Amino acid sequence: MPDTGLMGLPPGPDPRLPVWEMLLEDEQATRDMARFIADELKPGDLVTLSGGLGAGKTTLARAIVRALAGDPALEVPSPTFTLMQTYETPKAPVVHADFYRLGSSDELIEMGWDEAIDGAVALVEWPDRAAAALGSSRLDITLDVVSADGAQARVAILVGVGAFGERLVRARALKALLERAGWTGARRTPMTGDASTRAYERLSKPGGETAVLMISPRRPDGPPIRQGRSYSAIARLAESVHAFVAMDRGLRALGLSAPKIYGEALDEGLLLLEDLGSEPVVDAAGPMPERYAEAARLLTRIHTTTLPQVLPVADEIEHVIPPYDLQALSIEVELFIDWYARFHAGHEVSGSARAEFLAAWKEALEPVVAAPATWCLRDYHSPNLIWLPEREGVARVGLIDFQDATLGHPAYDLVSLAQDARVDVPPALELKLLSLYARERKAREPDFDVAGFARDYAVLGAQRATKILGIFVRLERRDRKPAYLAHVPRIEAYLARNLAHPALARLKAWFSAHAPAFAQPDPAGPDPS
Repeated sequence: MPDTGLMGLPPGPDPRLPVWEMLLEDEQATRDMARFIADELKPGDLVTLSGGLGAGKTTLARAIVRALAGDPALEVPSPTFTLMQTYETPKAPVVHADFYRLGSSDELIEMGWDEAIDGAVALVEWPDRAAAALGSSRLDITLDVVSADGAQARVAILVGVGAFGERLVRARALKALLERAGWTGARRTPMTGDASTRAYERLSKPGGETAVLMISPRRPDGPPIRQGRSYSAIARLAESVHAFVAMDRGLRALGLSAPKIYGEALDEGLLLLEDLGSEPVVDAAGPMPERYAEAARLLTRIHTTTLPQVLPVADEIEHVIPPYDLQALSIEVELFIDWYARFHAGHEVSGSARAEFLAAWKEALEPVVAAPATWCLRDYHSPNLIWLPEREGVARVGLIDFQDATLGHPAYDLVSLAQDARVDVPPALELKLLSLYARERKAREPDFDVAGFARDYAVLGAQRATKILGIFVRLERRDRKPAYLAHVPRIEAYLARNLAHPALARLKAWFSAHAPAFAQPDPAGPDPS
């Protein structure tokens, strides 16, 4: 299936549309292309198939349907006479239609077209017969038969229309990446995603070897919200995979178990990564103490090492690790007011109360941001830690999801672990983790200030809990991910526990006045002092 390139001038009226031309030398090449396309499709997608009689439209559509269904022997008749055939597949319903006998697009209403394709993958042959009914975002495929080396072959010209344009460019880059890395033809299985817009797939070879494909397109900068800067810029969130690549190589240089990078397409946001497996650091009963303890020891390894602030990404490309500064920490806690208070608690915070909220946080956070900084992985908790029993020491803790790493206070990652947002950490285990970390730090740094660290731990624990409450409600309200609300009571308890520290007295007073549920600390929590 040779790739003839991404052409600059596609057929059709708009020369700005990205085009990908492929030579399909035989039926196997057509099936391979169909499987690749099927892996790229998702519910709601529209694919049109054009070309003369005998060009192979139905052949390609049949191969795509079979690939989506995971059944190479599935009966897929031509819809020339039925106009429309439907199939149930694991990814989505599939509608295979042939518009050749349509007189006009009005006849689609009688067919129940809009209802049939709602949430489905639609494959349409002879789309020009009802062009007015086609969506503004679609993949157009034109097929033709050509002579290649004295034999007949097909040429497929793929055109990305609308939002499909960017996806087509990324698909071509992915195909090239898989070929370079030796993973062409691997089976692709979607993996459970996280709270971000990233997507992950597990790739499997026939021999059992696996890898992970990370799909992380460049984050579009949001609207300016303060001094001309977007939320993501203020909060120091990574905008591309460059940050992941840099941190990955930095962590691996320390002997830590970040995944190997098998291949990359940086501009398109694609990384092919070592599969660290899926063995967790928790079980049905909650955190596994030995594994959490090793994760705490890993942090002492990082926090007692002199680390660079600039890391290489590729030739002549570097990543400067941003500071987790007062602006970033402050914009995050405002999510509590904007989402949790407003939509979950049903309370509108006045302008004066917001000003006091931010002033109290500034007072609490200023000593924290003034302390010596280290690498702060930022989401250091159970979903992003993988247990690797075949390795030794802290290398048994596999690390993922560190692209938003900053230069910040060492207590942040420890509190992320010991006050895990996704699982209840018993107060006794939290205290053991704190004690273990303090002992390890003290052994390496005799002047380590335990009391000062405990203060900053409580402040950052309160900051993180405040932020996460806003994030989880936003995920439910804005992003339609209600499952995160199940974690809210746990985060509320963490926040109440941290507010018991004397350093947070002003903030505790604010929460008592504006969110009374947080006024009383968890009596079972560790001594905050």
